[in-house]
Amino acid sequence: AQLEESGGGLVQAGGSLRLSCTVSGGLFSSASLGWYRQAPGKEREMVALISRISNTRYADFVKGRFTISRDNADNTLYLQMNSLQPEDTAMYYCSLGYGGYPGDVWGKGTQVTVSS
Repeated sequence: AQLEESGGGLVQAGGSLRLSCTVSGGLFSSASLGWYRQAPGKEREMVALISRISNTRYADFVKGRFTISRDNADNTLYLQMNSLQPEDTAMYYCSLGYGGYPGDVWGKGTQVTVSS
């Protein structure tokens, strides 16, 4: 499988972005999917996860601001991000896995920059 993220960019604090991750070459509907991020000088961290039956889990710092979703018909994973803050600035990556958890395959990332 190959993953390609899009939708990143520069946004002011309080703004919104919608990230997309298109998956090709894999059995999308059977995969567990997730969004992760890595800021400069920091370790990569989980942002949100969605199972193959669309159960979701979020990092505490999301605090109801982000929503993960999947479209099995279009093989696409989404992350709607609202109320963005400068501390959300990072490279955002999508990942998929077939063992009940993402991590088998990674995209190259899309940059999100939030200005104050």
